[in-house]
Order: sequence, then C-alpha cells, then structure tokens
Amino acid sequence: MSAPAQVPIDEAKLHAFLGQAIGEMGAAINAALILIGDKLGLYKGMANAGPLTSDELAKKTGLSERYVREWLSAQAAGGFVTYDAATKKFTLPPEQAFALAIEDSPVFLPGFFQVVSAVIKDVPKIEEAFRSGKGLGWHEHDHDLFHGTERFFRPNYRAHLIGEWIPALEGVEAKLKAGARVADVGCGLGTSTILMAQAFPRSTFIGFDYHDRSIELAREAAARAGVSDRVKFEIAAAKNFPGKDYDLVAFFDCLHDMGDPEGASRHVLQSIGRDGVWMIVEPFANDRLEDNLNPIGRVFYSASTTLCTPASLSQEVGLALGAQAGEARLTAVLKAAGFKRVRKAAQTPFNIVLEARP
Repeated sequence: MSAPAQVPIDEAKLHAFLGQAIGEMGAAINAALILIGDKLGLYKGMANAGPLTSDELAKKTGLSERYVREWLSAQAAGGFVTYDAATKKFTLPPEQAFALAIEDSPVFLPGFFQVVSAVIKDVPKIEEAFRSGKGLGWHEHDHDLFHGTERFFRPNYRAHLIGEWIPALEGVEAKLKAGARVADVGCGLGTSTILMAQAFPRSTFIGFDYHDRSIELAREAAARAGVSDRVKFEIAAAKNFPGKDYDLVAFFDCLHDMGDPEGASRHVLQSIGRDGVWMIVEPFANDRLEDNLNPIGRVFYSASTTLCTPASLSQEVGLALGAQAGEARLTAVLKAAGFKRVRKAAQTPFNIVLEARP
C-alpha cells in the first residue's frame, strides 16, 4: 500500500500559526495564574495600590516574595500588569482591576477560570463520554464548576436582569412590583432568584434545581441576603417542579443543558397562569454556525463541548441543543411544546432573552 502524498507546507502560514499557538500556550497556562491571583488575593492587593515591588506585594498579601516576583513577571509578560524597569515596580491598571479584583464588577472574570479548572480536572470523564457517546451530568463535575459558574454569571445578571431584561418583558415588571409568584428553574446557587427578590419585595420566589448541593448553598445565600421569608429553594427537575399559576417562570442559561427541553417547556406551559410569562435567558448565538465563528462563539462552543452537550446527553431524550442553539432553534422547541407567542425581548453580547406566552 503506497504512502499518502505529503501536502505541501506553506512556511509563512506555518509560522503564523505557530505564533498563534504560542499565544494560546501562554493563555492556557496563565489560567492557573489567574486562579492563584484570585484565591491568594494578589489582584485585590494590587487594586488601587499604585506601583508595587514584588517585596511590597508579598508583604501586603503575606506570601513568599520569590513566588510573587515570578507571578508578577508572568502577568507583566501577558499584559495583565505593567512593569517599570526604572523602579522595578508593577502596577495593576484600573481596567484590569475592574475585571480581576472587583467581585461586583459587571465584567468580573475569575469565576470563568474556576469553570476552566473544573473542565481540566474532568477531562478523563469527558474523554470517556467522547468514546461511549454517553453523557456527563452537571452533578458529576468537579465542585469548582458550581462555584465558578455562579461567580461568572452573577456580574452579568446584576448588570442586566433587573434594569434591562425584566423591563423588556411586557407587563412583568408591574406585576412583580405589585406582588407576583415566581419560579426560577435551574436556579443553581440562587443568585438570579435572590436578585429578583431583593428588587421586588412584594413578590414571592421559589428556586428549583435538581442538584442537591446547589440548593443547600442557595438556601445559605438567601439567609445571608435576608430574603428567606420570601424565597424558598427546593430540589426538583425542570419537567416536574411543583406549583401552578405562576406569574413568571424563569430559566437562566439552562434550557439548552436539558435532555428534554421540549418536555420541560410543556411543563412550564402547564405551570404558568393564563396571563403568565416564561423568560428564557440563553447564551447569545446566531442561527448559523458560520456566523458564530468568533471569539464569543469559540468560548460557548468549547463550554458546550465539555459541559452543556454532555449534560443533555446524560438525561432522557438527550436532545443536546448545545450552548449555541440560536433563536430559531430555541423558538421551534418552545412552539412545539405549545407556546403560541415567542419573541426576543432583549439581547447582550453574551445572552439572548426570549419571552414565551401561551
């Protein structure tokens, strides 16, 4: 059997790709340094502190100077901090501090790198899923996934949920202000539920999630926030959560993770009142693959490969919509379940918000 003919190599293209790959290598290993900087308080120690030597930052954070010096050098090489050779001092610019050190910033990033950490730890499980075609449930992942997801989504929800997304739903804000019954399905650690409860004190809220540990943490968060009198969290799946005549049902970044999103949609239809509304927040995506081949699409397709698609395939039906389903595909699922009116109510670079009514 003859050997396959070798395809000619364009050296310029090869070198260009190698340069790109080196950038990828630095970004990949820097993910570990971002986690270290976050967990050990290095970014927070530099925020609004002006120029610091490695010794000054080490003393401020109670860490080893030699490790801090090497960490700072890597951060400077990647453009996360700046370095002044004359003074041998490092500075965290305010823009980087806004994204790396301020937890309530709308662009706070370290939570995402906790998610990356969980994915890397779970690579053997994901490899086996590739071989078998079976799924990997959300609950089967490393615990960093649950905390990282909450920390990553929280700033986005804080920035948009109360001020933009709910007002974009026809008549919903007025109902919530007057007093409404709300179900938050797939609530995770409860951030979205608690944000709504804090904004609308006359309404009552119940968050549902199938993951027992997430529900435990959500209850603790509600107690800390002082809203436990109006917020309850219960273990239940999207296809069988209890209750009827809800004024609002909300799904945040979770419908595409479900094995049977059409079945979940039918259950929502039975659970809302005649004038009830279903708010579906999903990752932003265009309807065609070629229109999602960009940096945001890359992040979402990667998350979908390692988290969302395996989650769906671990459940009954296993439709595996993926995190880049797009408005048209999502709308088709909702209408197949019996919703008559579906419209896109809002959009950000990271999310689309659909409003569904009977």
